[in-house]
Amino acid sequence: MMGASVQWLTGMGFALIAVPALVLVLGPTEGVVLANCGAGAISVVGLAGGWRRVRPRAMVPLVLASACTVPAGTWVATRLPEPVLLAGMGALVTAAVLLVMRGAQVPALRGAKGALTAGAVGGFMNSSAGVGGPPVSLYAVNAGWTVREFVPNAQFYGVMVNAFSVATHGVPRLGGSVWAPAVAGMAVGAAMGKALAERIPEKTARLLLLSLALAGGLTTMAKGLWSL
Repeated sequence: MMGASVQWLTGMGFALIAVPALVLVLGPTEGVVLANCGAGAISVVGLAGGWRRVRPRAMVPLVLASACTVPAGTWVATRLPEPVLLAGMGALVTAAVLLVMRGAQVPALRGAKGALTAGAVGGFMNSSAGVGGPPVSLYAVNAGWTVREFVPNAQFYGVMVNAFSVATHGVPRLGGSVWAPAVAGMAVGAAMGKALAERIPEKTARLLLLSLALAGGLTTMAKGLWSL
């Protein structure tokens, strides 16, 4: 619910918040794929009202690069022991959040090469750890995009990269006792985010997102390291 709400407010963040909790409850594999399904669905809904602002020229290299690396991420996720996966996912989420918090300026993430790099890293991270948004966020920062420009493009990327990830992993085999609260939570969270969008300053929402994501990443990493 919290992930869906923040995603509606900022254009990203569902996976950053949801993945650490889901992998702790369901395990790395099922948790990541359920997060992929949820993030893709939220992105589809969000994109419905902003698809005209998508930049095809910028998004094509991002999407194509992610399609090339998603299978590698899936391969890694299905072969590493659970404690290693938990520690690795936690570390990836934590590092990604810290980079986004700093608004890091990375020369390698500029221009066409930057789009390919961000897309490739995002695809691998999305299928292996469920969090493909931060590399695209860093690309947008280095490209000088405004929030208005970033949100629909991030949602478009979310639709595509999560579709790729679910296609390589397969739909998670979970019962109605898991799917029903997951769908209900996303619906309520999206409604909350839409209602709060005009009341909560963007800076406050973003700080909340990153703080929760950082806490989740550190918790997941700690659990993985403890289990090693």
